[in-house]
Amino acid sequence: MYEWVKTFHIVFVVAWMAAVFYLPRILVNLAETAGQMQVGERLQLMGRRLYRFGHAMFGLAFLLGLVLWLGYRFLPDFRTMVAPGAAGWLHAKLGLVALLLVYFIFTGRWLKGVAKGRALPSSRTLRWFNELPLLLFIAIVYLVLAKPF
Repeated sequence: MYEWVKTFHIVFVVAWMAAVFYLPRILVNLAETAGQMQVGERLQLMGRRLYRFGHAMFGLAFLLGLVLWLGYRFLPDFRTMVAPGAAGWLHAKLGLVALLLVYFIFTGRWLKGVAKGRALPSSRTLRWFNELPLLLFIAIVYLVLAKPF
């Protein structure tokens, strides 16, 4: 059962990360659609759907992550991924995941602001902003694989 929970946790994390990576790209395109009403409306619709999808994927990944972390306490013969006294890497990973969630919510608020008529930052600023989750994701993957502390 542990392997199935871990498999689906990874699948939902990958799906959420796709939304984290793509939503800022939609914002870049929105920032560059001045005067193209239909294109802007279509991008906003895509962004809203992606934002909802991302939240659903995060929720599922989070729940399965809790099972991976604490399942051994409630499920008979369920392994734990954290050795007693060696959870420093997990706390660091969870902190970085929390930052990624804040980032995702922040991009969602920008998207909602566009629907209310608020201006976005420049497309260049948004392109730089789009690179931040990759750095966090690299650090998270390293922590999970290496478990350095």
